[in-house]
Amino acid sequence: MEHIFTDENFASEVLQSSVPVLVDFWAVWCGPCKIMSPIVEEIAHEVDATKAKVGKLNVDEAQTIAGQFSVLSIPTFFVFKGGEVVEQHVGTTTKEILKEKLLKHIG
Repeated sequence: MEHIFTDENFASEVLQSSVPVLVDFWAVWCGPCKIMSPIVEEIAHEVDATKAKVGKLNVDEAQTIAGQFSVLSIPTFFVFKGGEVVEQHVGTTTKEILKEKLLKHIG
């Protein structure tokens, strides 16, 4: 299941998560974000929800969090584990690369 992260739930859903979390920092007006959106949704449906979490954070609606992590270009993808960024990717990429960045932190 794909989660929607906000300024209000980011700490509890991402930073305090007991499982690794892939976060897609995106915006409605961003062309490359639209390309990546179905890929992120596919990963969300393929990954065991008890072992990892996948979701999106709209940078226009959650400017505090985007600023906190110095997101200057979108799409930007972070994998968080134990409240820390353990992986980062800026721009479009393949599903395989993005999924691997998350899966290597499970377990």
